Amino acid sequence: MSTNMEYLRSSFVFFLLAFVTCTYAATIEVRNNCPYTVWAASTPIGGGRRLDRGQTWVINAPRGTKMARIWGRTNCNFNAAGRGTCQTGDCGGVLQCTGWGKPPNTLAEYALDQFSGLDFWDISLVDGFNIPMTFAPTNPSGGKCHAIHCTANINGECPRELRVPGGCNNPCTTFGGQQYCCTQGPCGPTFFSKFFKQRCPDAYSYPQDDPTSTFTCPGGSTNYKVIFCPNGQAHPNFPLEMPGSDEVAK
Repeated sequence: MSTNMEYLRSSFVFFLLAFVTCTYAATIEVRNNCPYTVWAASTPIGGGRRLDRGQTWVINAPRGTKMARIWGRTNCNFNAAGRGTCQTGDCGGVLQCTGWGKPPNTLAEYALDQFSGLDFWDISLVDGFNIPMTFAPTNPSGGKCHAIHCTANINGECPRELRVPGGCNNPCTTFGGQQYCCTQGPCGPTFFSKFFKQRCPDAYSYPQDDPTSTFTCPGGSTNYKVIFCPNGQAHPNFPLEMPGSDEVAK
């Protein structure tokens, strides 16, 4: 009887381990090191979470997840029902995002277990910039599987035409048109995309900036971390939390 019980117990543990392995391809730890509150957002999984300075949020991303993005929202006010607004990165006035954020917002993008079993991931400024960011594998394996950063003072140096409250907008949102939006065929870098690329060479600066901006790691065996304000401080022109910001939803 005891032998059978041990067998059943071992089988159950094996089943749980197999279930977890099959269900999750990666864990992504999101950490806020900024000297202000960031309302982290994650779609299509995760939703949203308030992160005060030093707080973390762990997202379990299933195998095959694609078109996924993580970003930070600033200067938000939410009520007890999780409804409100954010100055940057707002996703339809809700704490728990189901759609993409309103520019400008610095993006961490990823797709897990895709072509050749690889994870594809990047930092993108195609939607503009609001918060400095690091995106990194927790177990780097060389090649294009290493930490990437966008920590320049982009808000403070933003071209006048792209400046908006709390961030530096992208030229597609500001001006529209094929030259900046790249929606109707090939396009190349512009004065504004070069501004972003010079300051954050790891990051996408326009929609077709693939060769220097896409990174890969082995799928199914790599976990990641996204850090807002990785240096632990914001430049003087980064948006600080405004009086009256949300004190309810966490």
